[in-house]
Amino acid sequence: MSNSAAAAVLTTADLSEAIRAVRTLLDLADIGQGEVDFEGVIRSPDVLARVRHVLPDLEWWASAGKEHGSAETGDNPADCLPVQVFDWGRPLDRAEPFIAALGPDPAAVRWDLDAWPAVPEAGLEAISQKYAYLTLTVNSRDLYQDEPSQDHTVHVHVRNRNGFQLTRAHWLADQVGGRFNGRVELAPL
Repeated sequence: MSNSAAAAVLTTADLSEAIRAVRTLLDLADIGQGEVDFEGVIRSPDVLARVRHVLPDLEWWASAGKEHGSAETGDNPADCLPVQVFDWGRPLDRAEPFIAALGPDPAAVRWDLDAWPAVPEAGLEAISQKYAYLTLTVNSRDLYQDEPSQDHTVHVHVRNRNGFQLTRAHWLADQVGGRFNGRVELAPL
């Protein structure tokens, strides 16, 4: 297993602003074979119903532990709230409906990109698929929903053979009107 460094480049209370930033970054990235991954903490039956409508086969287990209910054992997730939900390798068009379904519940949506292309005028070489990701944390400041908040954070994952590439984080932040503030989280891939 490898890791990437996820740099927070925009934090905002306006979810539509965060989504606009994600769209801008996706327009800059190579996404030909891209896919999206989801994880979150669902606390209410209404949010659960909306999320399951968007992602009917998602994996889940009770936040209290799998022994208190899980998809593996065929339990009803509505009887086990709050639940952790996971779904991997979905088409890119599933991201925004999932985000819209969340309401106040925290989640992370990670776009697995083909590459961050080279930007010669900024002195940036291409970053391969192995380290090209973009994550939006909704109602949470961190990738793992450990810091619930009423705002949303866009994280860019960048790494090359020389390690974390601060220049790319700053450049990507500039493209969305954000600012890289130095906050970086380790993200297992």
